[in-house]
Amino acid sequence: MKRKAPAKRSASAGRQPVRFEDLTVKDIVNQRVQSARPDLTGDKVASLLLKAGGAVPVLDKAKQLLGVVSEHDLLVTLDEGQAWGDRTVRDLMSANPYSVRPETSLPTLVHVLTESDLLSVPVVNEHNRLLGMVTRRDVVRAALRPTTKRRSSAG
Repeated sequence: MKRKAPAKRSASAGRQPVRFEDLTVKDIVNQRVQSARPDLTGDKVASLLLKAGGAVPVLDKAKQLLGVVSEHDLLVTLDEGQAWGDRTVRDLMSANPYSVRPETSLPTLVHVLTESDLLSVPVVNEHNRLLGMVTRRDVVRAALRPTTKRRSSAG
């Protein structure tokens, strides 16, 4: 006697909808992040940036966040007529960048991203150690998840 295979259920079947307002950075953080050391040359961090997206976090030996090199930082040096190979990440980076903790709510993250006109933000723990990065695209993807309920505007 042959058994029938159970019917396949979609990945979201049986899950209760989660309100967007209840999601946190921990739910969407990208933990696989390219990072740079302060002594790396500018041309090498530019190559990293092409693979990593809009920003590369700069870390010390203890993996603590020192700064971020963004596409904007690289464009500023080009605008000033400076060659990337003559500069180090320490020269190019924006020190003390905005960062968020994993428990930050997504509405708060949206506010940080929009008010600061940032494309991405480093995620750090209580010791300022990098845990990952979160981007505008990550937020949009979370808002579009079938299991995410958004607040109704007719409320």
